Amino acid sequence: MIKLFDPIIDSNEKVAIAKVLSSHFWASGSGTGNVMKFENKFQKYVKSDTCVAVNSGTAALTLALSLFDIKNKEVILPSLSFVSTAHCIIENGGVPIFVDIDPKTLCIDSEIIEKSLSKKTIAIIPVHFGGLPCNLKKIHSIAKNYNLDVIEDAAHASGSKFNNKKIGSHSSAVCFSFHPVKNLAMPTGGLIAINHSKHKKFKKQLLARRWCGITDRKGTDYDVKELGWNYYMNEFSAVIGLTQLKKLEKLNKIRQSIAKKYHHKIDLENKMPYEDSCSYHLYWILVNNRKKFRQKLYEKGIETGTHYKPIHLMSMYKKSISLPITERVGKQIVTIPIHPNLKNSEIERIIDTVNKFT
Repeated sequence: MIKLFDPIIDSNEKVAIAKVLSSHFWASGSGTGNVMKFENKFQKYVKSDTCVAVNSGTAALTLALSLFDIKNKEVILPSLSFVSTAHCIIENGGVPIFVDIDPKTLCIDSEIIEKSLSKKTIAIIPVHFGGLPCNLKKIHSIAKNYNLDVIEDAAHASGSKFNNKKIGSHSSAVCFSFHPVKNLAMPTGGLIAINHSKHKKFKKQLLARRWCGITDRKGTDYDVKELGWNYYMNEFSAVIGLTQLKKLEKLNKIRQSIAKKYHHKIDLENKMPYEDSCSYHLYWILVNNRKKFRQKLYEKGIETGTHYKPIHLMSMYKKSISLPITERVGKQIVTIPIHPNLKNSEIERIIDTVNKFT
């Protein structure tokens, strides 16, 4: 079976893990050791003001939103995303306002955001779907005009660029996921990149909030001034992250080369566009009769996915709103393997099989 996702590991990860294991220093809420090293390396990689590592992309989103007073305020987001993009708003007392997507990119349609704004709107969460960057120029222009904050969901976008600058360097807060299926893979991990005039204050708040609110630690003494969570990253994840970061550019180039082949050889009009600014965490196509199509690919030994069921159609979020493009895409989208472990023969097999059954 050709896997949909497959982490890229070699002897470097094994050596790094063994070193942490034998050190007997596996985790610390204070985030010293490899966690701090990873934060510093990732900050240099994306060129952000500062970075704070956490234990998941969900934790990153939840903590990032906690920096902005969104209680009883509205936050704009797409519905085509993993449910955490909406959960983090609810967790912080806000109200999610779903906006339709651009049918060509499946990112939030920046041309219709303005129509969904109200006096209660406080922020926008663009999702770089599949690693394809949203139109941040347009989104930032809207945010500036209406005094809104932009918190990017970059769970798919490690290594992606917008206007030749890495995703992670543009907005007030940018949230990454390092789940094992992601381009930069860890057992579990996430990170918040901050670009803000208050970045030093924000970092201090985040460091406390990721560790149950603990602050002002001196020896065994410390204080707690506000609520916090158990969201800190462990040493195993951090040391794997350091190893993965060294080869991220190389691995993303492999993903791009596969995407270029798919773009030129898959005989479908509705498929993910090719851009060399994209990290290609996913590669999507839109098909009719999805269930039958996926079954045919499964019979041919090719694993596929459906990313995602729109959030506004989930029972928790169901509202009487219409997002026609999101709803159509939610029924038709199929994601196919694009990871760097694919052999050339497997890539050709995927292309031939997709073309045969569409």
